[in-house]
Amino acid sequence: MWRDESVTWQVAHRPLGGIGELLGQVDAVHGLYYVLMHAVFLVWDGGGAGTGGGPGAAGLWALRLPSVAATALAAAGVAAIGHRLAGERAALWSGAAYAVLPPVQMYAQEGRSYALVAAAVVWATYLMLRERWIAYAAAMLVGCWLHEFAVLALLAHGFGARRSRGWRWSAAAVVALLLPLAVVSARQAEQQLGWLGRPSWRDWAAYGVLAALSLLLARSPALPRELVRVALPLALLPPGLLMAVSLVHPWYVDRYVLYALAGLALLAGTRLAAARGWRPWLLVAALLVPFGCWSVWLRTPESRKDDVLAVAAAVRERARPGDAVLFLPSRRREWLLSSPELYGSLGDLALERTPAASRSLQGTELPTAGIWTRLVDAPRVVALMDPADQPLDPYPREAVKRQTLASHFERCSVDEVRGARIAVYARPGHCTDRQGLSSESRPVGGVRHAFTSTAPGRPGPSG
Repeated sequence: MWRDESVTWQVAHRPLGGIGELLGQVDAVHGLYYVLMHAVFLVWDGGGAGTGGGPGAAGLWALRLPSVAATALAAAGVAAIGHRLAGERAALWSGAAYAVLPPVQMYAQEGRSYALVAAAVVWATYLMLRERWIAYAAAMLVGCWLHEFAVLALLAHGFGARRSRGWRWSAAAVVALLLPLAVVSARQAEQQLGWLGRPSWRDWAAYGVLAALSLLLARSPALPRELVRVALPLALLPPGLLMAVSLVHPWYVDRYVLYALAGLALLAGTRLAAARGWRPWLLVAALLVPFGCWSVWLRTPESRKDDVLAVAAAVRERARPGDAVLFLPSRRREWLLSSPELYGSLGDLALERTPAASRSLQGTELPTAGIWTRLVDAPRVVALMDPADQPLDPYPREAVKRQTLASHFERCSVDEVRGARIAVYARPGHCTDRQGLSSESRPVGGVRHAFTSTAPGRPGPSG
């Protein structure tokens, strides 16, 4: 379970009133999804907590099952569009093509809203073709309230339906009913998306591959022109527009427009359905090998930025009764918030108000003087930090944490867990482990562990 899924688990387990209070401050864009997951967890949240109070294996099933179901529903929707526009064979291959795309598989097994957004947009596209405008507006509105960047699909739909009065009225209704969410989330944009930069060269390269492949497939005379008018704008417009806007306002992340892959799947599946001879199938067979390897890798913890349950397990093995915990930066508190029993057993040195009390995701922290006072009084500290190659936050609270640890403590050990470092600090001369371990290495929770001894005033590699 990585950090974003951890947020879903924490927020969806709050009371509905608490979720509403949070959404007034941050994460309004995910509000409908949190309410949906709250309902899911009321029905079944895995039947009991795992070690440390966090989700067990069944809890992870409950967290991710809506995304799995939504991906299956989206694949069925792609097949339905293919069937309507190009026949049964196109339906089969288009649905299969969507299901095997690695990004689709990635978000099918993640407890976030993106698979649900894709399902809503895909079925809205089908309803557009059927000219069921009330149902179309409802499906689009659900997608937009699950994540407002689904509104970009309206522009793609306009290429195929802009002359329809029903579509124009439906699109206007969706935009009007989305406005309240847009107003609230606009106020939260800096806090919500301030961590993003402009699209990288990798983002542009990936979009270039998508565009080139989509345009190449669309040129085939075997593809019905109506299908091209639906699929090509869906594949290219939402990511392209969001990347263009992100040159000024950095808002682009590929998962925000995951639904665009339905357009690519329609083009590829319909082309395969019309294929004659062995060459197209040789290409498919060649692609199955890397896609299969990618699919296997996506089912490992290494495919995510971090693993909050692995971090919690490593902390559990290193922490002693009475230890304090410090998060550098403060937003990494999310690593332990999904393991409330473990988190509650440690003294959070910098915390002023809990996430629930502060109506926030990670809580609020004391001023720098308060952090320093608590920290210098602590005999032993477990510090949870970003990997060494990540930039250090320049904020005063984070600076005082680093400076005080360097000047008043020895660093006894550092655990490298997936996407995190767990360092143990103690008073000078008190690094000896009561279990008989000091200046040696041992595995912690299957993670390589290296012990160091860093003298006060001379910080080691972690700074």
